[in-house]
Amino acid sequence: MAQAGKKRGQESHRKTENGEVATSVSRSADDGRNMRDGSRLPEASKPQQSLERGLYIVATPIGNAADITLRALDVLRRADVIACEDTRVTGKLLHIHGLEHGRLVSYHEHNADKAGPRLMEHLNSGEIVALVSDAGTPMINDPGYRLAGECRNAGIPVHALPGASAVTNALVLAGLPTDRFMYCGFPPPKQGKRRTWLGGFAQVDATLVFLESPQRLAASLSDMADIFGPRPARVLREMTKMFEEVRPGALDELARHYEQAGPPKGEVTLVVGGPLADAAPSEDDIDARLRAALASESVREAAARIAAETGLARRDLYNRALAIKAEQTP
Repeated sequence: MAQAGKKRGQESHRKTENGEVATSVSRSADDGRNMRDGSRLPEASKPQQSLERGLYIVATPIGNAADITLRALDVLRRADVIACEDTRVTGKLLHIHGLEHGRLVSYHEHNADKAGPRLMEHLNSGEIVALVSDAGTPMINDPGYRLAGECRNAGIPVHALPGASAVTNALVLAGLPTDRFMYCGFPPPKQGKRRTWLGGFAQVDATLVFLESPQRLAASLSDMADIFGPRPARVLREMTKMFEEVRPGALDELARHYEQAGPPKGEVTLVVGGPLADAAPSEDDIDARLRAALASESVREAAARIAAETGLARRDLYNRALAIKAEQTP
């Protein structure tokens, strides 16, 4: 049976004018882009012929070394300088992917004032600088925004290569609303400042994403339960790794679990649902909070802290604190 058409790559034969047989091969437009494993490399992911000068902000894996884009590897291979938090961490990632790493320079929160100007010298001379963090997308909890801002002011191009991020990965895994969310970063380590800081998010009508150290996780969950109420939450650790875990529960339940179980292993991300419909504190709850605060703080300080935690008017809380203080005075 005659075929209606030829498969891609099929040979066809025709006779030339002198009787010789000529062979041709039909190819689709994307032939020549097949990878060794038989899959095809999309046109958009082919290595660029040339890279424009400037700063390249490159996302790196948050755990699984395979979670890096082809474009990221291409830029890291061809960059003149790679600025990274820890040269050992980035060097290991490059080694896994068979890339040389003799041009790594350290750039992090503690040396940004000195390292930043040196990187600007490279950029002003027309070199390509790739900025990476130890894990995830730069600019999240690192000083990269300063370097990007200086580049913008100097007219140096800034390019962003999207990729892995603990924030978006946690949101996807958590199963909580994602139509509105807010990334909050690390809570302050000391309880007093942490509770005041958390109070600033109490009225935010969105899912909240925090990072926290395993050692402070139980304490932070307990403070969140006091300030936010029994909201649904998820504790995520070791994301994209072999022992990835997502632990669901209300904030108070999770606080009790980690108080008993102790600090978990691995990197921790915490996702907290938005305010509950009946989350407004009762008068009895407000009085209890004020009494506890007045045990160690002045009336003004207690009113200011509870106002920050609840979003209630400071003047009303101040007047109520005065009344409670008067009741306590013999």
